[in-house]
Amino acid sequence: MQNVPPDLHRSQGVNHLNKVLDYAPLVEAEGRAIVHLTAEDWHVVADTLFHMDTPREFLPEAIIDYSLKNANRTIELKTKDVVIEVEMI
Repeated sequence: MQNVPPDLHRSQGVNHLNKVLDYAPLVEAEGRAIVHLTAEDWHVVADTLFHMDTPREFLPEAIIDYSLKNANRTIELKTKDVVIEVEMI
């Protein structure tokens, strides 16, 4: 993180999460979707979810649960309709 204010970094992470949620239905199959982010964007999302103590109310409401999978290389987001795997490209 290059001298980016924490609030801006978190806002960028939430913005990326909203984009992931918007895109996932387009690639969803049988309740699962894989969405790819650049390494930089993936790390911003990971920081927002796992390293910044982001209050739950800051995260998109559609996200029911989230975790790291695949040796911490995949962020899994669960919504009521789909499980989304967020991977780096």
